[in-house]
Amino acid sequence: MKSIVKHSSRKKAFTIIELLTVMSIIVILIGVLVPALNNVRRYAKKVKQMAQFNSIQAAIELFSNENDGYPPSGAFDGVGQSYCGAMKLCEAMMGRDLLGFHPDSVFRADGMDATNTRQIYPVPPTTQNLQARMGTLLQFENANAYRLVDIYGPGNSTPFNENSFVLCDVYTRDMGSGKKTGMPILYYKADTSNYLHDPNQVVDAMDSGGNIYNIYDNQVLVSLGKPWERAGAGSSAHSLATPARFYRNTRNNQITTVRRPYRTDSYILISAGFDGEYGTADDISNFEWRYRE
Repeated sequence: MKSIVKHSSRKKAFTIIELLTVMSIIVILIGVLVPALNNVRRYAKKVKQMAQFNSIQAAIELFSNENDGYPPSGAFDGVGQSYCGAMKLCEAMMGRDLLGFHPDSVFRADGMDATNTRQIYPVPPTTQNLQARMGTLLQFENANAYRLVDIYGPGNSTPFNENSFVLCDVYTRDMGSGKKTGMPILYYKADTSNYLHDPNQVVDAMDSGGNIYNIYDNQVLVSLGKPWERAGAGSSAHSLATPARFYRNTRNNQITTVRRPYRTDSYILISAGFDGEYGTADDISNFEWRYRE
């Protein structure tokens, strides 16, 4: 006699408890993995930013060899127009029009020569003009060169010419301009004739008060605020805008007898880092950045 096996017509399904258990495990795994992935992402960006700084530093040394000195970084040009360190760095590396630096340049905001009779960067440039230039010292993918208007939006970069270029860091985000860029890389040239590093001594953009570095070289640019926050009335200020924050965070703590900055004989570069704000713990620089409130 054949045995008869009865098969249930009911399909086996997960119970509510089993579903809740699986969902709880997934939530726990996400809670563990997401912070780890964010840390990896931030570390990868930091490595990329340091690689960009290495490229810029190599280019600055080449510029120095060809022009007997590092690019200037003062807040103004020779005729009193606003033209800060970040903009002068970009001109030295790429030229005002990204077609290469012209050796006759005197780093004027309007691109004129010292006698105010010749445009160093004519539009369009002539063949003779291009042949006289050094050429770009950075590859475009390493330069991240953008106009101020691309970062801050139309009418939001006064007193600067909004068509001036700056080199931006690798921490790109959607800006108030509608474009996705990084923040300008700040450049400060050391004044090797000075010996101080004291926020109480700095005077203004024309007088560092004997300090090796002058915060005012990029002060107006930093004071433009955070462009991704801009909503008509402006945006909040960067922490690095205060002299105390700037001089504390650029001070070399290994020297204890007197106040001295890092890189006393050359220049410093500062990226706003992952949060886009200058003067916070995640800033990246070409020296050992140690955040201090």
